[in-house]
Parts: sequence; structure tokens; C-alpha cells
Amino acid sequence: LLDSPEIKEEVLRKDDRFLTLLKDVYVESRDPPVKDGGGEHLPSKQEEKRLTKLGHLEALDVKKVPKGKISLVEALTLLNNHKLQPQIWTAEKIAAEYSLELKEVNSLLEFFIPFTVLEFPKETKKAIASYKPKKLT
Repeated sequence: LLDSPEIKEEVLRKDDRFLTLLKDVYVESRDPPVKDGGGEHLPSKQEEKRLTKLGHLEALDVKKVPKGKISLVEALTLLNNHKLQPQIWTAEKIAAEYSLELKEVNSLLEFFIPFTVLEFPKETKKAIASYKPKKLT
């Protein structure tokens, strides 16, 4: 069907009437005026942000995060709070406090556990300090 000479001729033929009409078409496009945000560039996609809850660790982390996300210091803080006081820092409370989805908080609490620092008794420290490795000869 496409190999037909009539179809090829019709496709390749220029229509002078349409060409003259096309010359009369004029398209004008204008961008809407942009309000100045005080020199701050806005991201292409507006995300609702919240201030982080860092307390005395404020200098160590970012100040704002998008809602539904947490900073690294916040993650460590909430994991530690849950570990120390799970009856107070429940998944529901953490989700409400940090604007997170409950299923994500449950996954976070299940799969991420903060390290525990253990301190050795003094006798063990002394034994380790007095240990002298053998020299290889």
C-alpha cells in the first residue's frame, strides 16, 4: 500500500494554499512575571519543609528537611530514644513528631539499631595495658 506511486506523489506534493496560510500564522509566547524571592532561587518542584529537631546537636546537621524525611542526626536521635525508652518513643509518636509515614518508621525501628558502647571493668583495662606482645625474631 505504501509503495503505491499515487500515495507517494500525494505525500510529497506541496499545497500552495496551505503554505500561504502557514505564512500568515504568528505565535507569540510570553512567560508570566516571576516574583523576586529576595534573591533566593526557588526549586523547580515546591517541597514542604520542616525545621529539624536537633536540640543541642544543631550545629552538626542541616536546619531544614522536606516533610516525610529526616536528617542523619534526627535518625540517630530517634533510634536512640526508642532504644532507651520504647514505651514512650513508640513508632506512632515518632511518626507524628517527625512527620513520617508509620510503615517507614516501623521499618526503620526494625532494621536499624544504634550501637551500644560497653565499658570494660578496670581490671580488664589494666590487664590489657600491661600486655606485652612477643617479639618476632
